[in-house]
Order: sequence, then structure tokens, then C-alpha cells
Amino acid sequence: MVNNKVYHVFSCSIANYTVFNNPSDYQRMLELFQFYQIKNRPLSFSAYLKLNLVKNIGFQATLDSLSKDDDNLVQIIAYCLMPTHIHLILKQLQDGGISTFMGNVLNSYSRYFNLNHHRKGPLWESKFQNVPVENDELLLHLLRYLHLNPVTAFLVDRPEDWPYSSYLEFIGLPQAVKLCQVADLVSITPEKYQKFVNERANYQRKLARIKKLILE
Repeated sequence: MVNNKVYHVFSCSIANYTVFNNPSDYQRMLELFQFYQIKNRPLSFSAYLKLNLVKNIGFQATLDSLSKDDDNLVQIIAYCLMPTHIHLILKQLQDGGISTFMGNVLNSYSRYFNLNHHRKGPLWESKFQNVPVENDELLLHLLRYLHLNPVTAFLVDRPEDWPYSSYLEFIGLPQAVKLCQVADLVSITPEKYQKFVNERANYQRKLARIKKLILE
């Protein structure tokens, strides 16, 4: 993968296994995204969680105090966590940044999941997939596809009802987890983006139904 290029990165669980079972599972993955995007981490993730600072001022505030943007492996542009898979849109900032980031995230989550669910063995399909995003227009449509995934899967009726994607951040809701940087790539107001996404929701659901019928 090439530095300063944007990629759609996704990873699926083995045999469509449900890897996110509760809010704590989803929260763990979001914390791993934040932690492992840093290239030169001062300590391990488990040691980091034990810091009194994390308990006192919160995960993100503590992480901000230990890192710099120019020390990141990747720029997180968008994400969506689904029960059996994850979607990310990433820009690679360092040589091998996406591979290192994804390897650390998936391996760390596997250890956490197996320990908490009394399970052994691999959790994810062999290797994450990645597809280059060639231009800003394609990126905008990919963002919409990604944020509509929970609607398409009939998990929620509106993308803003799914708390485990970056959509809330994109439409400017104050309770959103602040993980993504997209302003340098796509110039669109939160209001216009929300309209852009919502006008496609029903159509994307219809496509999903057709695809399912064809596969069956």
C-alpha cells in the first residue's frame, strides 16, 4: 500500500461468527483504533488501560496527551462496526502503516474476545481486505455505503440510530466519539451529508434484498 493514499479496509469474522455481542465489545474495538494508530506507543494497550489517568480523565483525553498527529500510522477517515465484520476507510501515513495498524487491532481484539468468551483459535478470516479509493467522488459514495450498512442489514431504521459507526461524527452530533479526520478530503456540511446519506437508504436496502435473492 502507498503512503498518502486512501483505502477501504474490511475484515470479516470466521464463518460469519458474531464478534461484537455487547456495547463493551464495540467500545473495546474503538479504543483499539485510537491506540494502535499511534506509531511509537509508550506502553502496551493493557498497561495503558491501567493508568490512573485513563480512569480519571478518560481514554481519549489521556491518549491525546501521549501522542501527536504526525506520529500516526494511519489517518482514520471513517468506520463502521457490524456484528460480524468491520469497515474502515484509512489513509496510510507511514510505510506499512495500514498493515501494522490492522494486524495490531485484529490480534489485540482476538485476545480480548477469546479471554472474555472462553474461546480459543483465530477470530478473523486470514487477512483483511483493502481496496484503493481513487478519487474524492468515489470516497463520498463509499462513505455513504459504509454508514448505511446497519440500515441495509435491518439493524436500525436510520443510520444515526447505530452508535458504532462514524456517522454521528459526520453529522456533527455532540455525543459522537471523535475518531475521524475527513475535512482535508471531502468538503461537505453535516446537513448536506445527512441528506446525501438518507436519500439513498431505501435504494440500498432494495439492492441488498435483490443480492440475497440472487445468491439464494
